[in-house]
Amino acid sequence: MFRTILVPIDLDEPEITRSALEKAAALAEWSGAALRLVNVQRLLPATFMDFVPADFDMQQKTDAEASLKSLAARLRMPHERVSTVVRTGGVYPEVLAEADAWGADLIVIGSHRPAMSTYLLGSNAKTIVRHAKCSVLVLRE
Repeated sequence: MFRTILVPIDLDEPEITRSALEKAAALAEWSGAALRLVNVQRLLPATFMDFVPADFDMQQKTDAEASLKSLAARLRMPHERVSTVVRTGGVYPEVLAEADAWGADLIVIGSHRPAMSTYLLGSNAKTIVRHAKCSVLVLRE
């Protein structure tokens, strides 16, 4: 069924992340797919650059990589079928670029409950659904 499943991980939303990751891991186990966890680090606005250490971006990326590896290690899957990557930029462009580059045939993404500001889906999830070249499974928290 699926061979490559991409899971965008928002390290600031552990509940949404946990649910999406559990479902993606179950799908990967069932179908024998490879699983990739991707986290996107946003670019720090230039106006803040004078107020952070020179290695701030690298430290953020290092911390995110460690968090992803920790999440991956807790999965009950063969480790050779699980990989992680940290990208930098806008969330949906980077998730879509990773899906294309890795050849994902499914993206599993968590989403907030609807609110007035995000009536049906969160803006990142909505854009990923709209522009992905592969199937997208959106999971509500």
